[in-house]
Amino acid sequence: MFARIKSMGLLGVDGFPIDVEADLSQGLPGFDVVGLPGAAVRESRDRVRASMKNSGFTYPVSRITVNLAPADVRKEGSVYDLPLLLALLKASGQLNQPLEDAAFVGELSLTGEVRPVRGVLPMVLAARAAGLRRIFIPAGNAAEGAVVDGIEVYPLPDLAALLGHLSGERPLPPARPEDYPGLYAGAEEAADFADVKGQLAARRALEVAAAGAHNILLIGPPGSGKSMLARRLPSILPDMTRGEALEATKIHSIAGTLPGGAGLLRSRPFRAPHHGVSAAGLIGGGAIPRPGEVSLAHRGVLFLDELPEFSRAAMESLRQPLEDGTVTISRVNASLTYPCAFMLVAAMNPCPCGYRGHPTRPCTCSPNARKAYLAKVSGPLLDRVDLQIEVPPVEFDQLAAGEKAEGSAAIRERVNAARARQLRRYRNTALTCNAHLPAGLLREACPLTAAAERLLRGAFDRLGLSARAYDRLLKVARTIADLDGADTIDTGHVAEAVQYRSLDRKYWQE
Repeated sequence: MFARIKSMGLLGVDGFPIDVEADLSQGLPGFDVVGLPGAAVRESRDRVRASMKNSGFTYPVSRITVNLAPADVRKEGSVYDLPLLLALLKASGQLNQPLEDAAFVGELSLTGEVRPVRGVLPMVLAARAAGLRRIFIPAGNAAEGAVVDGIEVYPLPDLAALLGHLSGERPLPPARPEDYPGLYAGAEEAADFADVKGQLAARRALEVAAAGAHNILLIGPPGSGKSMLARRLPSILPDMTRGEALEATKIHSIAGTLPGGAGLLRSRPFRAPHHGVSAAGLIGGGAIPRPGEVSLAHRGVLFLDELPEFSRAAMESLRQPLEDGTVTISRVNASLTYPCAFMLVAAMNPCPCGYRGHPTRPCTCSPNARKAYLAKVSGPLLDRVDLQIEVPPVEFDQLAAGEKAEGSAAIRERVNAARARQLRRYRNTALTCNAHLPAGLLREACPLTAAAERLLRGAFDRLGLSARAYDRLLKVARTIADLDGADTIDTGHVAEAVQYRSLDRKYWQE
């Protein structure tokens, strides 16, 4: 006897259809799974056997062959437990309902409980794209499935509920967004900029960076507030569009980092790996490539505190992702591409002791030690940073002042307004912010007044900027103009953008 059940697999950040084919034949009893199964898939035979018996079904004593098609793509994970069991039930004549319009995913416990799995959101999206009418998923992933319209999504607590639904005795309601109050997952409440004392220049630079998703480097002595400022950045990041939220949620769903019970990320990701992270941890890797920190920060922020303490390999691995917005991980088993359009925020001291340029504490580093420390951050990586801002020590009068500074809510309102201007400007493209503006659209999107163009030409010649630095400077000026509500870039916008490109000459070219 033969049966076929539809399921879904994962390839990178996208799902794709899988046919689970089961054949029962005469011969010595056995259970073979073919079609490039991974270790978790091969182990499913034992989970399925126990689950069938403990759910009141008869395990077929036959020669069992299961094929996962297409057979030339490796299958990983425990998502095939449920469709595999259903294929055996149909092949053995214990299940007769038509299932051609449905897909099934889920891990089984030994008692028939359906357990959550990774990557449900991209699999439901792929099932809809494949023209399927319904998909059955674990109840623990119901919120993920509920965000997708155009397909009926049925959450399953156990096998008994599934069979009751298929028989018509106990129909299950499809998942709906309104059934899940915690559908949209937000980050923990971010600290407010109102608590920041002084640092007006750094606050302004972070506002510009947030408005256009520009990379930023904070340099200053210990205790000046670099990390504190960076940790408050999530409180002023612009709202995500639905498309951006789906992109980010798919990656976190695949990685298993989506908060429990959440269906769609509402707040932009903020990732802050320790400086001991490897290049593979940052970029992604593994025998079957998994997304790394740069992909988990997609549409959000990657914060690297104490930048020179990261390994050279880890830092240099950021160069291509920062430029392309994607990262391709090639291994023997697979070569996968993950999106990583993130905003890099880095913080560092100006020297090993940290007190170079401090108004009251002398620097104890030798010139060679300072040079070696700064050399850990290469020129090509520094060239990809749009804004470089110095964070000086806070004076006593500023710390002792009783009044609070401007809060995050007011700053975020301006950032959202600037980002809305960008979305309107790029409404006929896939762009969402100025930082990702390609060179072909640069002149069209960044009109300059005659005076601003003269100023920009002078800055290019005087500072010896690279072509990449010129493009990035123009994009920052475009964001500053958006914050001002201006359609044309003027001299003040260019002057402020040029000011943010000065620290590499102060520290790295002394």
